[in-house]
Amino acid sequence: MKQVLSLLFCSLFSLVTMAQSEKYTKAMQKNIGELESAMQQNKMFELSNNFERIAEAEKTEWLPYYYAAYCTVMHAFSETDKSKTDGIADRAEALITKAETLAGGENAETCLIKSMIASAHMMVDPMTRWQAYGQASSSNITKAKVMDPTNPRAIYLEAQSKFYMPENFGGGKAAAKPGFEKALQMFETFKPATPLSPTWGKSATQYFLSQCN
Repeated sequence: MKQVLSLLFCSLFSLVTMAQSEKYTKAMQKNIGELESAMQQNKMFELSNNFERIAEAEKTEWLPYYYAAYCTVMHAFSETDKSKTDGIADRAEALITKAETLAGGENAETCLIKSMIASAHMMVDPMTRWQAYGQASSSNITKAKVMDPTNPRAIYLEAQSKFYMPENFGGGKAAAKPGFEKALQMFETFKPATPLSPTWGKSATQYFLSQCN
């Protein structure tokens, strides 16, 4: 009798776990599917809140916090009031720290978000912040490339940095173009680790490459 009850309990537990997992996957897929439209409609802040709610419900998954951080830092880039940018970037940093804690440490994707956060801080006042935040942005891209040499987002962000860098410092469109071309090739063959893993960056790479012609 105890064995029967144990089997019934295990079966019920498995069904509940599967249902929760399916609910999580569907919620993530829905919100990930809205990344492009949210970017175009300037609704990344709202989407970040959606991912954070998923993260708080799931407790153990790092990707919801990762996507919340990504949406938040993209919101920081689009914020026209520069007095607000640092606060938004700080929020993104807190979220990516939570993601890394749950992931067991930093990885290529979280390093790239940290690179973007440093860039957001730098863009508030590039002339005075370049030395500190520019170095932090660059070093995180370097770490990401070492951790995952197949990741096209690292190459894309590196090229984007060159795109905005003055020509007399080795930047500009001509200097950035080979990087965008390489990133685009890598996007064609990149295989995300899971169906929920990051794939963003291809359309942005195509846009910047079109600006280099």
